[in-house]
Amino acid sequence: MSLPPAAHAVPPAVHPVDERRPVHRMLLFGVQHVLVMAATPISSVFLVSATLGLKPDLSVDLLSAAFVLSGIGSLLQSLGPRGFGAKLPFVMLPGGAPLVLFLSIAHQHGLPTATGAVILTGAFYFVVLPLFSWLLKFFPPLVIGTMIVIVGVNLVRVGALLITGQPGTPGFAAPRNLVLGLATIGLTVALYWLCTGVLRQLAVMLGLVAGTALAAAMGALHLPHLGAGGPLHAPQLMPFGSPRFDLLASLPLLVYSLASMAEATGQTVINGEAVGRQIDARRDAPRTIRGDAAVSVLGGFFGLPLMVTSGENIGIVRITGVRSRFVTVAAGLVLVAVGLLSPVTRLIGAVPAPVVGGSAMVVYGVIAVLGVQMLGRANLDDHTNAFTCAVALALGLLPILVPGVYTQLAPNVRILLESGVAVGAFTAVILNALFHHVRPKLFGRDDTDSPSAANPVHHPPAPVGH
Repeated sequence: MSLPPAAHAVPPAVHPVDERRPVHRMLLFGVQHVLVMAATPISSVFLVSATLGLKPDLSVDLLSAAFVLSGIGSLLQSLGPRGFGAKLPFVMLPGGAPLVLFLSIAHQHGLPTATGAVILTGAFYFVVLPLFSWLLKFFPPLVIGTMIVIVGVNLVRVGALLITGQPGTPGFAAPRNLVLGLATIGLTVALYWLCTGVLRQLAVMLGLVAGTALAAAMGALHLPHLGAGGPLHAPQLMPFGSPRFDLLASLPLLVYSLASMAEATGQTVINGEAVGRQIDARRDAPRTIRGDAAVSVLGGFFGLPLMVTSGENIGIVRITGVRSRFVTVAAGLVLVAVGLLSPVTRLIGAVPAPVVGGSAMVVYGVIAVLGVQMLGRANLDDHTNAFTCAVALALGLLPILVPGVYTQLAPNVRILLESGVAVGAFTAVILNALFHHVRPKLFGRDDTDSPSAANPVHHPPAPVGH
């Protein structure tokens, strides 16, 4: 039988995540990603500066480095060259629990030791990664879904605090800030309801712009002098001097890195779910982790805390329906440009925190919903799975819902326990292993377990996708 001519061969369909859209549209969607996540590097640098009493020039330098390294990390994760990056629409950010650990080490041992700890931790990723790949069989959808729910709830709280400020501080929950934050959410919802097509996909960005315009009308927008300090600002290498490597001082960050790797695994799976790409956690999660490791090592030399792949943009992907990783490539390029262009950095920093918080709460809420959807595939009708999820959620949400619950404990122990994501992840992993791996070997499978349990003893987690 003769083969059909090549001219009649049907070209393979391009997956939406690999789709290249017109440049102007990718740039527009990329800017939306940047506007939603820009509060994280800004707040991280401001927290470092305020806590450690850094000079203004050094704060500007760190902010420039944070944007540039976030852009490089987003490019690496989205393009995935030579096994570095999962080739998914990811952005990378400083902040979260690694930032708290960075500040703790800096307080106790100095900034050179803190930057050395970041570099050591980045190298530690590469050392432990082969073993972690084997451990992925202990991270089924039950574990990852629980972790994503905790991440989403924690991020919603972060967004809410941008609106209200910290409890106990002057101006906490000021009426004007509440109005701006809630109005931004309402404007985003209204735009999503009224608009169609591309405008509906840009509802979060348009809502943020509308909230900023409302802030200007209320007198809450204060624009800095955009030309101050010149048009360009390159980040400074080793701003705190040569890094100092102290293994004992770095231990809290090294221990946390295991939880960070677990979180990166969850982010990879949930991102694959959001874009409809079949994910093999054993293959794709190490790529994400290698990207985190490489950028963290580089960031350490620029005085930054650990850089981590963020799930913040996954909510944008779900809201807009735009799954192309080249959108986050555009976002990465915009981030690098923002870091190098001093006026743009100042302009983004001028958006009032309550407006950013309102937009962020919408996006972060979507992340929590994604975790709930993943738990829906973990067979919670099985009482063992439901019990595992319940205990992990309770312990993981405790430090989020009751801040300061561990203040009476030793500092290093407190820092680790106050990371709800780390506690929830470790609890879910341990309970899942005890019930679905250890118990069946010791006693045989419990007859209360459903035959369709989501965590079979002898199988790694199944790839996730539509």
